[in-house]
Amino acid sequence: MNIYRSHVLICGGTGCTSSGSKKLQAEFDAQLKANGIEEEVKVVQTGCFGLCALGPIVVVYPEGAFYSRVEVDDVKEIVEEHLLKGRIVKRLLYSETVEGDNIKSLNETTFYAKQHRLALRNCGVINPENIDEYIAVDGYQALAKALTEMTREEVIQMIKDSGLRGRGGGGFPSGMKWDFTYKAQGDQKYVCCNADEGDPGAFMDRSILEGDPHCIIEAMAIAGYAVGANQGYVYIRAEYPIAVERLRIAIKQAKEYGLLGDDIFGTGFSFDLDIRLGAGAFVCGEETALLNSIEGRRGEPRPRPPFPAVKGLWGKPTLLNNVETYANVPQIILNGVDWFTQIGTEKSKGTKVFALGGKINNTGLVEVPMGTTLREIIEEIGGGIPNGKKFKAAQTGGPSGGCIPAHLIDTPIDYDSLIQIGSMMGSGGLIVMDEDNCMVDIAKFFLEFTVDESCGKCTPCRIGTKRLYELLEKITDGKGTMEDIDKLEELCYNIKTSSLCGLGQTAPNPVLSTLKYFRDEYIAHVKDKTCPAGVCKKLVKYEIVADKCKGCSLCARKCPVGAISGEVKSPFVIDADKCIKCGVCMDSCKFGAIEKH
Repeated sequence: MNIYRSHVLICGGTGCTSSGSKKLQAEFDAQLKANGIEEEVKVVQTGCFGLCALGPIVVVYPEGAFYSRVEVDDVKEIVEEHLLKGRIVKRLLYSETVEGDNIKSLNETTFYAKQHRLALRNCGVINPENIDEYIAVDGYQALAKALTEMTREEVIQMIKDSGLRGRGGGGFPSGMKWDFTYKAQGDQKYVCCNADEGDPGAFMDRSILEGDPHCIIEAMAIAGYAVGANQGYVYIRAEYPIAVERLRIAIKQAKEYGLLGDDIFGTGFSFDLDIRLGAGAFVCGEETALLNSIEGRRGEPRPRPPFPAVKGLWGKPTLLNNVETYANVPQIILNGVDWFTQIGTEKSKGTKVFALGGKINNTGLVEVPMGTTLREIIEEIGGGIPNGKKFKAAQTGGPSGGCIPAHLIDTPIDYDSLIQIGSMMGSGGLIVMDEDNCMVDIAKFFLEFTVDESCGKCTPCRIGTKRLYELLEKITDGKGTMEDIDKLEELCYNIKTSSLCGLGQTAPNPVLSTLKYFRDEYIAHVKDKTCPAGVCKKLVKYEIVADKCKGCSLCARKCPVGAISGEVKSPFVIDADKCIKCGVCMDSCKFGAIEKH
């Protein structure tokens, strides 16, 4: 076995792969060979480092040089300068890691300093397609401990005592769910993993599976032992090809090592695992719809009770958790309850992974202790709002969540605090908005998604969400009335109380939270027929400021519908009746003479 003097870690997550990281890996291999050092330097494909805004990312150890936005043409310089001559290529380094002549640790940067990576602990650290690397970082030790040193009851009690709550959105105590499944009567039981992750902008579960698939396999085997199940299923959307492929490789390796299959560790316990691909239906994130889909039936929810723990997959007791929930299990078993409960808040233990996106400088994947404030995530970890704009709101929980306004930026991020202000944790999408976002339009965006994703089984969701969307469309078109705002609110509460499943019950949340915190924007759309943010197209007006116009005629020449007229060297004017509000005139004006109202 080779002892390498340097390791080159290349992000192999979806984001960096789409930016060309596979080409980087091939070029590194070629350059190392050309320089005769392929036996001295190891190139490793890893999972997501988290700082997706800087991809493709390459990290060289032992120096820990964090190279960002690396291109194929940069590889030769890194090999010849850094790996051959020992001179770090500073122009490619992430700026925050450079301090004079010294290279700072990633943990000292603002993006990483307040993070606590538990679920993501191995992402960007190990090769997810090599089981030996997972074993080298204590992989499968928790499974060995559970099978050889603990009873089923002790495993369940440890999960209960840890305070671990479901990371899929609802926050139900995981230990209680495990206990219900363990106590349920049945000749066959199942353990399932929800890796469907359908929220717009969410990619937490995908990244865990891409960077650390063995962790989920180990956790599901522990869960299978605890509840008395010998078969597991990972339900993952087909749009995650990298995650699916790495999970398949990991399952195959685990079987070859005797960590899945019959008589694991010679204890008599047997557990097998299979993958089921979803077709991308958002409603299949709801547990009973997911189980229907695994069974090969239409993905639509079932009435509850009975709950899956009693009557789930093929009518048998079934335990269902999401990827991030399972990712915490091996560490709880290995490190103990006291270790885990020291992280987070009294009622929300541990950490939470967020996909940070929208109007934020450091888009990417972050993991913070529960109780971290929204301000810390946005201003410190996220690096603030681009272009000097003001923070306006943050959307948590995707289509099921709500918008948190700027005056609540110091709200701690935990299950109970978010519910108190009309939002929810959700699976972990966190979309940041600035002053240029229209909150009525944001509510309409999420409603449009929900309408499209409703399975149609129950009337409140199938028809109610469509009526909600139509009312929002009426308001953003400038045709709304004050009575429409009242109807909107009333309909929201009717849908919440009468829908069959969580999709319909939470669909009105974006509307209710924006009505609560940004009602003035709704009123402006209705009474003044204006969109304060200048987003809603039918309410936008473009106007040429005569004092600023130089009469160059460029706007008139660019206008696709001939709505602008005037004489050269004299102020031009826009015919509001002809204007299609495309914004081409404003984009083309070199003198800032065109304003949008």
